[in-house]
Parts: sequence; C-alpha cells; structure tokens
Amino acid sequence: MTPLRRFTGLRVRLVAAFTVVALLASVLASGISYVLLRRVMLQRTQDAVLTQIRDTLAQQIPEQMPPDTEPLIADQVEQTLAAPGRAVVAVPVPLDGSAPQPPPGALDVPVSPEFARRAMRGMVFQRIVVKSRPGLEGHPYLLVGARATGYATTVDEPQRTTPPMVFASVSLSREAADLRSLTRALIVADAAALLAALLLALLATRGVLRPVRRLGAAARALGDGRLATRVRVRGHDELADLARTYNHAAAALERTVTELRAMEAASRRFVADVSHELRTPLTSMIAMTDVLAEEAGDDGGAARLVAEETRRLGGLVEHLIEISRFDAGAAALVLDDVNVAEAVAGTLSARGWPGRVVVEGPADLFVRADPRRLDVIVANLVGNALKHGGPPVALRFGPDGSGGEPGVAITVADGGPGIPDDLLPVVFDRFVKAEAARSRSEGSGLGLSIAKENAVLHGGTLEAANGPDGGAVFTLWLPARHAGEEDPDECGEDG
Repeated sequence: MTPLRRFTGLRVRLVAAFTVVALLASVLASGISYVLLRRVMLQRTQDAVLTQIRDTLAQQIPEQMPPDTEPLIADQVEQTLAAPGRAVVAVPVPLDGSAPQPPPGALDVPVSPEFARRAMRGMVFQRIVVKSRPGLEGHPYLLVGARATGYATTVDEPQRTTPPMVFASVSLSREAADLRSLTRALIVADAAALLAALLLALLATRGVLRPVRRLGAAARALGDGRLATRVRVRGHDELADLARTYNHAAAALERTVTELRAMEAASRRFVADVSHELRTPLTSMIAMTDVLAEEAGDDGGAARLVAEETRRLGGLVEHLIEISRFDAGAAALVLDDVNVAEAVAGTLSARGWPGRVVVEGPADLFVRADPRRLDVIVANLVGNALKHGGPPVALRFGPDGSGGEPGVAITVADGGPGIPDDLLPVVFDRFVKAEAARSRSEGSGLGLSIAKENAVLHGGTLEAANGPDGGAVFTLWLPARHAGEEDPDECGEDG
C-alpha cells in the first residue's frame, strides 16, 4: 500500500469521520453541561447572598429610625452579614442625596460611581473578576449594593435620619474551584468518549471494509481472467446487494466471454482448415500457371497475370496458416546459435536483394534464435522497405543492451516518405496496408503482423518509427539468450 493511499484510504476517512462526529457531539454536550451547571451554581450563590442581605436589612432597620442610631444599625448590619470570604461595609447616605462610596480597601473589589447610583434605587449586583489587585488576580467576586426603602424620618430632628447603604463583596473562589474540577472531569470524559469512538469506528470500518476488500479481490481476479470468481453474499444490506450485483455481472461476463472464445476458436479453426484445404490445389495451380506462362512466351500477358495472382494467393494462404498457428498457440521455436551476418546475407541472397540493400554490422555477432523465423522477420522488414519505401535501404545490426539485458538490435531504414501518422500506431495490425486507398496491392497486409508475432515469440520487440531525415525505421530487438535456457558459460563440466 502506498503512503498516499495509507493516509487517504477509506478506512482512514471513515475512522476520521466517526471520530470527528463523536468529538463534536462530546464537546457540544460538555459545553452545554458546563454552561448550565455554571449558571446554576452562580445563581444559587447569588440568590443566597441577595436573600440574606435583603432579610438582614428588613430585620435590622426599623420602619422609623430614632435619631443618632445610624452608626449602631450599620455595625449590627455588618456583624450580621459578616462571613468567611465576604467583606461587608455599611456607608451612611449624605444629606444631599448623592450616592455614597465605601472607604478605599474596605471591599475586595472597587465600587464604581455608576454602581453606587444604581444602588440608591434598590438592590443591585454584579459579578467581577479582579485584575489589578496584587494577590487576587483572576479571582471572581460578587459585588452587591443595597439600600433599605420604605423608612420614615422623625419630624422633631433638624436633620433627617436615614438608614445606611450596604455594600458587600462575596468571593466566588469556591464556585470557581468547583467549575475547574467540573472542567477537568468533562475533559477526561471527552477523552474517554473520543477513545471509545475511535475503537467503535475501527470495529465499524472493519465490518464495512471486509466485504469491500472481498469485492476488490474478486474484481482483480476477474480482471486476471479467472471468470469463475464469485463473492459470498452475507446479510441483506447494501453491501450484500452489491455482492449479488457483482455475482450477476461476473456470471453474465463469463457467459459472454465463453461464447466469444468459442466463436473465436471456431473462426480460427475455419481459417486454418480453409487455408490448409487451399494449399494443395493452389500448389498445383501455381505450377500449372507457371508452365502456361512460359509456353505463352511474349504473347502470354494474361497467363503471366494469372500466374502472378495465383502466387499472391498462395502467399496469402501461407500467411493465414502462419497466423492461425500463432492464434492457436501452436507456434514453436527451434532455437540455435545464429550468426546474424550470415543469416542476413542468406535472406537477401535467397530473394535477390543483395545489391539493393546496404548492410552494416559485425561479422562475429551471434544470437540465440530460430533461423527460419528470423529469416521471416528480416525478409518482411526488407521487403516492406523495398516495396513501400525508397532508396537507399539500409540494414544495420549490432549488440544492444538497452532492453535491460544483453541483446541484438537489427534496424531496417529506407529513404521513402515514411509511415503516415495515422498508420503508425496500427502498422503491425493485421490487414493494415500503407496504400490503403488502393483497391488492391501486392502485399497481404499480414507480413508486419507475422514479423511482430515472431519477435514476441523470441521474447523480443519490434518497433516502427519515422527517421529524423524521413523514411520508415523498423527496429528488431532480440535477447542474446532465450528465456528459460541456461548460459553455456555458467554450466560447469567435470573434466
């Protein structure tokens, strides 16, 4: 498995999706729980403090205050409301009606003038986090301001007697500690939920990917030609439906391929049988037409044409027989150590081409090949260059290791117009002719195809291209030693 597939595979994506969904759900639930519990905890503390201050003011301050009782009442209120983590101060209200301020340092948090003015009209509160006081940075407090209402003043006093204003700062450190503990507990719960989601995702993806892998293996086996491969159907879900669909498709493909193979085999047998049946009468016809053409002399143009066409038909039949051997897998090699220079010279001499082809190559180059089939390849390449190319036609051969192993390369080039671009990819296909626009030509369209099949049979290659200066270039590469054979130099001999 490649690194890219390892990090982008279906398993990783499914596990990531499961984990992200679980993490989002857990974080969302934890966040909502934290907000609700924080609100409940702070509201409970806040309500308790406000109720206590309200009840204390109602109990300690009479409806009609006697003269000079304000300091005493202030002390009673402060003592009643005093508690750990709480600072309380009762401040007298100025006679001019302005908002009073507690003495500096009397409370743990400062009181703003606006807060004091609002406290003149009734009970107010505010949650404050200390930021600038040394030793208390980050500590939360509840600041409360209250003033008793509904009191009466004495009429015989020159000055009004009014109840004091009460300011209190209540530490919320215990609540903050409880919230920190809650936060840690929620983080641990989220981590546990994430781990559980990861394990569940791995189990779920395993159940999902196992049938997918079986389908993938079956598809690869089907692609390799094992058409009888089927997948076991388990369950009734979408993956089971997919497996059933695959089995139906594989069965239909197997039937179709079997029918096509049967039709192809029948077609090959038909071509082979017809070719073999035509060989004997054509041999007789060729001999007879040659005799008639010789007896007719200079006036026997028609006889010579019949003889020429009969020989062409005989060559086509031979090519068809050779092609049928390749298709049936009956083509076999009779390997021998072949001197390339001698084999090329023999091919050209047998066909009367020595003076028409320029040959270049070492005289001591050997290759392990079938001499008859090598002769067929060279004859087809040179004959194609002479018929469809232009002079000069050159044949060059030499050692070549570009294929990754020692080998021999034989190149046939001509000076003609080259291979058309539209024919270059299919030049080795059967019945492809360079002069396709003509209704008939001398070739059968099978020569290059047979040459290609012979090259592949040797374990080599045959390629076609156009030279940089024009003309077609065919390159045959054959391994110096045929696959499966032992190198004689490596075989020891006990002497």
